[in-house]
Amino acid sequence: MTRARRELVHPDTTPYYHCICRCVRRAFLCGHDAFSGKSYAHRKHWVLERLRALQSVYAVDICAYAVMSNHYHLVVRLDPELARGWSDEEVMARWNRLFSLPVLVTRYRAGETGTAAERAQAGAMIAEWRERLADLSWFMRSLNEYLARRANEEDGCKGRFWEGRFKSQALLDEAAVLTCMSYVDLNPVRAKLADTPEESDFTSIQQRIVEYSRASKHPPENKPEPERPRLMALATPAQGGHPNRFSFSTEDYLELVDWAGRAIRADKRGAIPGDLPPILSRLGLNPEQYLRHVRRGGRGHHVAALGHVDRLREAAARLGRRFLKGMSQARRLYQVHG
Repeated sequence: MTRARRELVHPDTTPYYHCICRCVRRAFLCGHDAFSGKSYAHRKHWVLERLRALQSVYAVDICAYAVMSNHYHLVVRLDPELARGWSDEEVMARWNRLFSLPVLVTRYRAGETGTAAERAQAGAMIAEWRERLADLSWFMRSLNEYLARRANEEDGCKGRFWEGRFKSQALLDEAAVLTCMSYVDLNPVRAKLADTPEESDFTSIQQRIVEYSRASKHPPENKPEPERPRLMALATPAQGGHPNRFSFSTEDYLELVDWAGRAIRADKRGAIPGDLPPILSRLGLNPEQYLRHVRRGGRGHHVAALGHVDRLREAAARLGRRFLKGMSQARRLYQVHG
């Protein structure tokens, strides 16, 4: 039975979520469609451009992304605390970038409301918008509806573009976030569309490598790039003050993805490079099970949440449920028992 989104997304449980959205009938509506002979690859640029635009509106950070030919993946961090710090004027300005303001709020904004009841009603609307600007469902709605309308207009047709509502998976700890980010970033390598992470177009790992190389003053060969979203910085708690800061750096992450990318290549199926990235030990991840997770191509990503067994139990209790699907997977990934 499909559960209400509010039962799956709860920022007090975790701000991190893995989202997946597929084109209707999984058709290649964002790539080269062999059946029709048409190429829709330019629509991948639309996804990145829209993500960039939405970052100026929502209190949502992009951790990882991969835009494929018939689906896309996102790992995001919700930041309701940031939205709570915005002034009413900023909330109205941000909301107005996507939606028209009601006449009452327009009058309130101009200081033309004459009664306390009008001001209270306008304030209630602004408070609701503030919550929506840090809400995963509203963020995904603003992304998917825009892409669907634009694609349908280009095709001169009506109807569904996406298979249904997006799928989401709660990531309950930093090890879960790390595992899921690398799974997302390695999509093209796993699908044999790229040999290495740096060759994986329309992925956050390629963007991170380019940005890291530029910062290190060793830029790779220049090539045209689409407008890309801003990626959430990877930094240890000592390097940043955000309460949800990771305990791994960009260097840690790039080393891990490079290691995993080499391990899942077709000519090394089942092989594990000898030098394990230290981050696996620090986060208590089983190397074999971690590789199995990023190799699986989506199987095993249908659980509602990913994290340590203790965090799954805490999340289930918070949501008033006896358990969350994924306990056995967590025991294998984290090498725990009980």
